[in-house]
Amino acid sequence: MAELSKAYEPQAVEDRLYAWWLEQRCFEADPQSAKPAYSIVIPPPNVTGVLTLGHVLNNTIQDILARRARMQGHEVLWLPGTDHAGIATQTVVERKLRKEEHKTRHDLGREEFLKRVWEWKEKHGGIIINQLKKLGCSCDWSRERFTMDEAYARRVQEVFVDLYNKGLIYRGVRMVNWCPVSLTALSDEEVIPTPHKGFLYHFKVEVVEEPGTWLEIATTRPETIMGDTGVAVNPKDPRYANLIGKHVRRPLPLDNRAEIPIVGDEAVDFEFGTGVLKVTPAHDKVDYEIGLRHGLAVIDVLNPNGTLNDLAGEEFAGLDRFEAREAAVEKLRELGLLVKEEPHENNVGYSERAGVPIEPRLSEQWFLKYPMTVQARDAVRNQLIRFFPDRWEKVYDHWLENIQDWCISRQLWWGHRIPVWNKDGEVRCQVDSPGEGWVQDGDVLDTWFSSWLWAHDTMDDATRAKFYPTSVLVTGPDIIFFWVARMIMAGLEYMGEVPFRHVYFTGIIRDKQGKKMSKSLGNSPDPLDLIAKVGADGLRFGIIRIAPQGQDIRYDEQQIVEGRNFCNKFWNACRFRQIQGEIDPAADPSKHELSLFAKDLLAKLDATIRRIDTAYDEYRFSEVAQALYDFVWGDFCDRFIEAAKADFQNPARREGTLATIDYVIGRVLRLLHPYAPFITEELWHELGYGTGSIQYAEWPKAHGWEADARAEAAFDAAAQARNLRATYNLPSNKRLRWLLQPSEPWVAGETGVLSVLLNAEAIEIVTERPAGSVASCPSPIGLLLLPLEGIIDPESEKTRLAGEIKKVEVEIKKVQGKLSSESFVNGAPAEVVAEHRAREASWKGRLEALRDAVASLG
Repeated sequence: MAELSKAYEPQAVEDRLYAWWLEQRCFEADPQSAKPAYSIVIPPPNVTGVLTLGHVLNNTIQDILARRARMQGHEVLWLPGTDHAGIATQTVVERKLRKEEHKTRHDLGREEFLKRVWEWKEKHGGIIINQLKKLGCSCDWSRERFTMDEAYARRVQEVFVDLYNKGLIYRGVRMVNWCPVSLTALSDEEVIPTPHKGFLYHFKVEVVEEPGTWLEIATTRPETIMGDTGVAVNPKDPRYANLIGKHVRRPLPLDNRAEIPIVGDEAVDFEFGTGVLKVTPAHDKVDYEIGLRHGLAVIDVLNPNGTLNDLAGEEFAGLDRFEAREAAVEKLRELGLLVKEEPHENNVGYSERAGVPIEPRLSEQWFLKYPMTVQARDAVRNQLIRFFPDRWEKVYDHWLENIQDWCISRQLWWGHRIPVWNKDGEVRCQVDSPGEGWVQDGDVLDTWFSSWLWAHDTMDDATRAKFYPTSVLVTGPDIIFFWVARMIMAGLEYMGEVPFRHVYFTGIIRDKQGKKMSKSLGNSPDPLDLIAKVGADGLRFGIIRIAPQGQDIRYDEQQIVEGRNFCNKFWNACRFRQIQGEIDPAADPSKHELSLFAKDLLAKLDATIRRIDTAYDEYRFSEVAQALYDFVWGDFCDRFIEAAKADFQNPARREGTLATIDYVIGRVLRLLHPYAPFITEELWHELGYGTGSIQYAEWPKAHGWEADARAEAAFDAAAQARNLRATYNLPSNKRLRWLLQPSEPWVAGETGVLSVLLNAEAIEIVTERPAGSVASCPSPIGLLLLPLEGIIDPESEKTRLAGEIKKVEVEIKKVQGKLSSESFVNGAPAEVVAEHRAREASWKGRLEALRDAVASLG
C-alpha cells in the first residue's frame, strides 16, 4: 500500500479516475438487471451552453442521488442529453454568419443555413457535456440524446400529427408575444417582466362633437398612436360617461387624422393616468380584447423587425420603434397637444433570448389545447407526484387552473419543422411529404414541444419497461410551466402514467448583494476555474452545503474553499491512520476492548447515518453535507483522532482504537462518496478498502452503538480549558501543567487522553486547591486548575484584565440600554429582542470570567 501524499491533489486524480470509471462502464444501466430501478433524466442543457454554477448545483444533486442509489443496490439510469435550443442556437450561428461573411440566413437559403448550424453543433455542441464530466457526473453516456436526433425528431412530429388529428392543434390569428430581433413568436414563459424606467406622456385630443372639449390621455407608447382606432373610458367614471358614443380626432399621423370613437369598457382603470385609454388593438393584448368587444378596426403600424410601416404615415415610416417614440412626442409638442412628460417605472416584457422588449402582435400561429390538464392537476393534488419544497404545488395548480392554449409555432429555421403540407389549397398533416408539389409549412415547433417528451421518448422500449416512470426530476422552479407541467401532461397522454414520482426544485444562486448570477453582469465565476482551484469535490461539497432546500443561495467563494479544506482534513486523517500501521478494511470494533471515546464515536457515527438518511428522504441535501462536516471535522478529526494519540500508547486500547478508526473511515468514505466521488474513490483503493468502484459498495447502516456521556464530558472540559487559556492570553500550542479535582472516579484513569486534549505537560489529580495564583474553571469532569506562577506576570496581567473588564462593561451598558427601552422591547421583532438578551447574557458571562481571573491572581 503506497503512502498517501502529504496533501490531496485533485488535479492528479480526477481525470484519471473519470477515465477509469468510463473504461469500467460504471455508469451504464442494464434494463435486464434484476435490481430495483432508479432513474433520472437530465434537464437537457442548451447545446449552446457552457457550465454555470446553476448547472453545478443541479447536476451535483442529480449525481448525489444516482451514486447513493447505486450504493443502495439499485440499477441506476441517469440519462443525459442536450436540447437544440431553437432561438439561442440560430442566433449564435446567424451572428457568426454576419460577422465572418456579412450575410444573413436568407442569403444562404434554408438548406445551406441548416447545414451551417449542424456544422456548428458538431464542433461546439459538446462543450457542456465535457464540462459535466469534469464535475464528475455519472451519467450513462452511452445513452446520450439530442432533441434533434433523427428518431427523436420523428417522434416529435408523430406527436404533432396525433394531436392535430385529435383536434387539439389548430391554426389561428391571435395576439402573441413577438420578438423583433429573433423575428418569432414567444410563449408567455419566454417573456421576462423587467422593471423599466421610462416616461408617461400626457397628450390631449378634441371631442369632435364638442369643439373646445378636450380629453387628456396618458400613455407609455406614443409611437403607436398612429394605430389607435378608439378611445376607451370606464362607463362608471362620472367624468367621462356622457362622452361615450362620441368621437375624437386622432392626432397622428398628420396625413390621416381620423375620427375614432369613444367607447365605454369596464377594463379601463379609473386610477391609471387620467382614466382615458387610447386603444391600439394591433399592439396591446388588453386593447385587442376591447377592440373585439366594440368592433374597432385593427391597424398594424409595425413591421416584424420593430420598425414602423407605411400605415404609420410618411413622417414615421421606416423609423425604429424607439426612434418613432421620440419623433411622435416631438410632433405632439409641435402641434401643441403634448400636456406633460413625467417619469414612470413599470414592468416591460423582455425576450428571454434576445434581451429586447417584446411587441404584442397579431399573428397567425399554431396553437395546442393542452391534453390531460385535469389529470395533471390531480396527479400532484393526490400525491402521485410530490414536489420538494411542497410550496410549488400551489403555483403549479394555479397555472393549470388558468391554463391558456400553447402557441407552439416559431418563425425559425432551426428546429422541428411543422409536419403540415399544402398543395393548391389542400392541407395535410403527416410526417413525410405526400409527394411532388406539396409545400411544407415554414415554421418550426417551440423548443419545449420536443422537451415535453424527454422523460419517455429518450428511452427505447426495453429501457422504458425498466426505468419509466423515472424516480425524480431535479430542476429549477423557473421552468415549472415550460417543462415540468408539460412533461406531466405528455406522460399521462402517451404513457398512461406520470413521468416521475418526485420533483426537487433547486434555488437560484445569487451573489453577496442578492443579484442573480449572470455572465453578462460579470458576477458569476467560471466553475472550471473553481475546479482548477479547489477540485471538483471541493466545489460540489462547498456549494451543496450552502444550498438549503429550495431556497436561493448567497454565493461566497470562501464556502467553496471550505469544501476543499474539508476534503483535505479527511485526507490528512486517513494519512495519519495509514502511518500507524496496516489498515483492516473489515475491522470490527465489537471484537476489541474499546475506550469510552471509541464507543462514543461509534454512537455518533450511528446518529450521523440516521440523520443523513432522514435528510435524504426529504431532499435536504445541505443538511446531509452539514452532518458529514460535523462528524468528520468535529467528532472524528478534532476530537477522536486527538484522543487516539494517547490511546495508541496504551497497549490495552491500541488495537480497539485502530479498529474503530478503520471501521469509521470505511463508512465515512461511503457516506461521503455521492458528494465527493473522486477523493473517496482514490482513498477507497489507496487504503485497501476495495478493488472495484466504491459506488457499488453497500450504503452504511446504523449499528446500534450506545453513546457514552463520559466522552462528551471530557471534550467539554477540554473546550473550557481552552477558554481559560484565552482569558489569560495563553497560546493554545503552549504546553502547561494542569491540576484536576475530579468529580467522578473514572476521570483519574483517563489523564493520558485528557493531557492530549488539554495540550498539557501533565495532569495532576489533587483533592484541594493549592495556594498561590491558580486559575480555575468548573467542568463536567471536575474542577480544572491552572497554576499561573512563572507563566504570567500578575501585575501586568491584572492591568490587561482591568482593561478588558472596562470594555465588557461598556458593551453590557449598551445592550442593557436597549433592553431597558419599552419602545424597543415592544416594537422590535421578537428575534431581534431575543438576540439582544442573548448578547447581554454572553457579555455577563464574560465579565464574570474576567473578574474570576483577576481574583485568581490574588
